[in-house]
Amino acid sequence: MFENKPVIVIANRDEAKIELAGLEVGPFEEGREYELRFWIAQELGRAGLVRFREDDVMNVVKLHKVHWRERVQPSTRVSPLPSEFYPRLKRYLEHLKSRSHNLEKRREYEKSLKIAQDIINSRIKKLVSLSSSPPVTTNILKNLSNEEQAFYHRLHQIVAEWKRSILQVNDENDRRD
Repeated sequence: MFENKPVIVIANRDEAKIELAGLEVGPFEEGREYELRFWIAQELGRAGLVRFREDDVMNVVKLHKVHWRERVQPSTRVSPLPSEFYPRLKRYLEHLKSRSHNLEKRREYEKSLKIAQDIINSRIKKLVSLSSSPPVTTNILKNLSNEEQAFYHRLHQIVAEWKRSILQVNDENDRRD
């Protein structure tokens, strides 16, 4: 889904219409903003024709903010994440890793990876705890990303099935007593 979501990009230079995978995009005027599907923007970005708007790009400062918010929350509370957090985080880490031949980028990658792992581990612990309790309210679910909601529902289902399998009493044993 994320690959097809519209994103805002800024043209790096003037460019005539471009055909990309059977689709026509453009023309582009340097400095102007355009709305494109993510996968198209990514391809044009690789070619140096466009760049993502700063507010749509994950960076170490944004990652620190999420990390800080996650750390100050009680273990029973889930804080909301920025829109499309996990796909943007993945894209950010891939970008840093591809430039890790540069010492500064390698350090930023290692630092960001450690922070990301800490955020994910914290949220997984909260989701496991939530999934083993009675179903949560929509108020709590609204703070979960789409990926986390799917994970929560599947995990809740697994936990409930496991509990039922242990607590289920065979009717034949009851009749013999």
